[in-house]
Amino acid sequence: MGGFFGVASKTDCVADLFYGTDYHSHLGTMRGGMAITSGEGFRRFIHDITNAQFRSKFEDDVAKMHGNSGIGVISDYEDQPLIIGSHLGTYALVTVGRILNLDELAAEAFRGRVTHFSEMGGSGINPTELIATLINRENSFAEGIRYAQQVIEGSCSLLLLTQDAVYAARDRLGRTPVVVGRKPDGYAATLETCALPNLDYEVERYLGPGEIVLLTPDGVETLAPPGDEMQICAFLWVYYGYPASCYEGINVEVARNRCGAALARADDCQIDLVAGIPDSGTGHAIGYANGSGVPYGRPFVKYTPTWPRSFMPQEQRIRDLVARMKLIPVRELIQGKRVLFCEDSIVRGTQLRDTIRRLFDYGAREVHMRPACPPLVYGCKFLNFSRSKSVLDLAARKAIKELEGDDDRHLADYADPASGRHAAMVERIRQHLGLTSLKYQRLGDLVSAIGLPKGRLCTYCWDGAESCCSQLWLLSSATKADE
Repeated sequence: MGGFFGVASKTDCVADLFYGTDYHSHLGTMRGGMAITSGEGFRRFIHDITNAQFRSKFEDDVAKMHGNSGIGVISDYEDQPLIIGSHLGTYALVTVGRILNLDELAAEAFRGRVTHFSEMGGSGINPTELIATLINRENSFAEGIRYAQQVIEGSCSLLLLTQDAVYAARDRLGRTPVVVGRKPDGYAATLETCALPNLDYEVERYLGPGEIVLLTPDGVETLAPPGDEMQICAFLWVYYGYPASCYEGINVEVARNRCGAALARADDCQIDLVAGIPDSGTGHAIGYANGSGVPYGRPFVKYTPTWPRSFMPQEQRIRDLVARMKLIPVRELIQGKRVLFCEDSIVRGTQLRDTIRRLFDYGAREVHMRPACPPLVYGCKFLNFSRSKSVLDLAARKAIKELEGDDDRHLADYADPASGRHAAMVERIRQHLGLTSLKYQRLGDLVSAIGLPKGRLCTYCWDGAESCCSQLWLLSSATKADE
């Protein structure tokens, strides 16, 4: 998925930029980068962070950087920030999101016969460079950003650094958050609010969907007002977001506690201990324990000093190794116990199956699982939240394929918790994982736990619901193809 942090300050901002960007390390898997501007022009550093922490790769670079404005990024795939020369001037750019119509937009740019893309990698055109090409079509940065927002299908939030200011823009449907922070000597723009308090920033305001602002050391100017429709990713509260962060004014940890309490209210399971798969399942488990009155415990302890998050490595074999090595079992809290685990979600289930088997190996009587969200029936089209290369990698879709073969006409039935097909799918997943029982969160309870109207949330991966804007874009694309 990725995250970013930008600063416009009256004083040197390098330390804020370094630590603020680092606070987004839980969101990205491969690349990290920072760019800063001063009277001497732009200075940029990009490093591979696949197997190392952001801070360890950039701590030597910080001494070489000086300036009052800068942007930083943690990225899933591509090198960022890019330094772009254009008729608008020289600028640096970072982006977060996913461009579904990248090939179509690139082909349109090529038809003008004056465009080339230099940041080519193993996966093709660098999406950030394509966005720069879209911005450069217009007469100002604000107009260019607005144009990019309008033509991109998928999602795109960005920070753009000029010699004297930072432009911050939130995705047209607000699928990812952008928040402005303030302190006496400057302003910051961030995806995660957890980056602000330890750097002495206060939340100034949350940008609305499609809103574009200009940050200078003296203030924040709105260049394009927010739109009316919002589809912020609900998975931020379930899994991706950091517990100390808030989106739309709603704290992640508090929402996860409410998720767990909702799971407890809908359950009658007889158990001895409630636990969370660390770390993202912990908040849900605390909510379940508080709601049910069953003690909370940690039958697995996570070893954090050296092991990264298990979704980071590219190879499934290495991901499985990381998942196993970082969780150390506590036999005294497992043996002879009926244990219920809360998990943020079941995506592929590959690592979870091994974890469950280890619990039984250590003497657990029963192992129950309560995911904090419904089964992932549809692959996310709008953010790179899953490393799965195919929708058929999803545990729910594997089960559906076993039950239906190649027939996917009944996906809506499988997403309906009241249907027989849904029950059969859940039972098949339970069998594959080796659980004593498996019961998913209902979507209505998840939405209530978050606290926003369902129409303001993107829930596509669970129920296939798309926004009106997305449907209109798909319709127009189909019409163009027919012509």
